[in-house]
Amino acid sequence: MSGADYTVSVEFYDLLQAETDRRSAKRRFAEAARRARHGILDVGAGTGIVTETLLTASAAPIHAVEPAAPMRAALLSRLAGLGADQRARVTLHPEPIERAGLEEVADLAVASNIIACLDPATRRSTWQAVSRALLPGGLLLFDPPPTELPAGREKVGRLGPVRVGPDLYGADITREPDAGIVRMVFTYHVERDGRVLRQQRETFELWPASASQIGAELEAQGLQVVHAPSADLLAARRPAR
Repeated sequence: MSGADYTVSVEFYDLLQAETDRRSAKRRFAEAARRARHGILDVGAGTGIVTETLLTASAAPIHAVEPAAPMRAALLSRLAGLGADQRARVTLHPEPIERAGLEEVADLAVASNIIACLDPATRRSTWQAVSRALLPGGLLLFDPPPTELPAGREKVGRLGPVRVGPDLYGADITREPDAGIVRMVFTYHVERDGRVLRQQRETFELWPASASQIGAELEAQGLQVVHAPSADLLAARRPAR
């Protein structure tokens, strides 16, 4: 996400979010992955939860794009726990998708929990790079950015608690409008015997965009908006030749 480098969040991410994210990834992407034959592009692979889901669902090679070093470290740790045959199907790209130079390598691209985190110029560059990376007829699936700003500071939710030995790990999430963007604040805390041992915070910036704006950006890069397989996703396809 823009505005942070994940150095705080990466410690807590899998502990607090992995199971929920894994269920979501299976529901959103597994069926499309099963139909992929040539390759799959995972944009913003993070700690590799979606990558692992794609590997399990498909026999196709996977291009995992993750420019944030803390997230890449977690991703590689996850890959280290998989079989050598699965690792052999993953190519890790440590740069943003627009600099990866991928051309017609995938018949499926997924972007989970990332598009909202891109400023408008980077988002448009991402659509262009994804369009180049998709084969004719290839499908893009992604969760859309928020369509509007919140009215004020509001609590979004809570993660955890998750117990590790005597300690309870959790996080509180808030959001607020700030000069046309949404500022998301994750406040992580570790407690023992009702006492807070430590508390850390990381802030992320999200850029709102309407569905019509996203559609226009996609079409400008030769991607046609199509029906998504899940209500919480948007989808686009590169036209077949």
